[in-house]
Amino acid sequence: MYDLFIMTQPALQKANPPPEQPSPSGTSFNIWTSLQTIFSIAVVVATLFTLWTPANLFTNQLLDQMFQSALNGPDKQNNLPTPTPSPRPRIGIVAGHWGNDTGSVCKDGLTEAEVNLKIATLVQQNLQGSGFDVDLLQEKDPRLFEYTALTLVSIHNDSCEYINDSATGFKVAAAMSSIFPEKTSRLTACLTSRYQSITGLRYHANSITTDMTSYHAFNEINSQTTAAIIETGFLNLDRQFLTGKTSLVAQGVSAGIICFIRNEDLNPQVSPTP
Repeated sequence: MYDLFIMTQPALQKANPPPEQPSPSGTSFNIWTSLQTIFSIAVVVATLFTLWTPANLFTNQLLDQMFQSALNGPDKQNNLPTPTPSPRPRIGIVAGHWGNDTGSVCKDGLTEAEVNLKIATLVQQNLQGSGFDVDLLQEKDPRLFEYTALTLVSIHNDSCEYINDSATGFKVAAAMSSIFPEKTSRLTACLTSRYQSITGLRYHANSITTDMTSYHAFNEINSQTTAAIIETGFLNLDRQFLTGKTSLVAQGVSAGIICFIRNEDLNPQVSPTP
């Protein structure tokens, strides 16, 4: 019995081998490799989140670009023309006698050039506020040569001397040689209508002189520019109004110019802005 057991033991061991035990060195290697892999992945993920955070990935600008690209395609989007702003309409305002001479001089030293410049400056500001580019020009301004604009208006005033009790009010004239007489008629009508309505001054009829109708600037500017000259009052009987309510005077001139440019109805009476 004993001998038989001895003989069959190897056979039994071969038939049922004992389970292999893991090597201590192999286990350490696997754990270290796993830790390296996890650490590497963590570094990559952290880098990605640093470079492309949700705020960077999904900004409104990027989303808009993605949306436009999806609708239009890359070729259509890249070929769109770049919009350019339209130039603003241009107007020229001449401050009569400014930079050239004094014009009429009153006994206390007040000059027509001073009054004209103050009115013209306020007109410039009014029109700029309405969206126009406005050049404030001197009497003999070199820019007047071939000057091109929607319109040009020269501002003057009449004598400081007492003439008679009727020497009060304003007058308007345009170039007699204009190639667009219908435009010059429209401009003078607008200036007359709006200035009278806003200032309350009367139109001084039958006093237009050749100095007005043959005003030098009319022959210097571009023939496409519609021009007129206005004498806003007499520096004698109208002086208090011209110097004390200058903003109202400027408002009347500005409204007349806008009436012409915007082709406004001439019939409605325009009230002054408080």
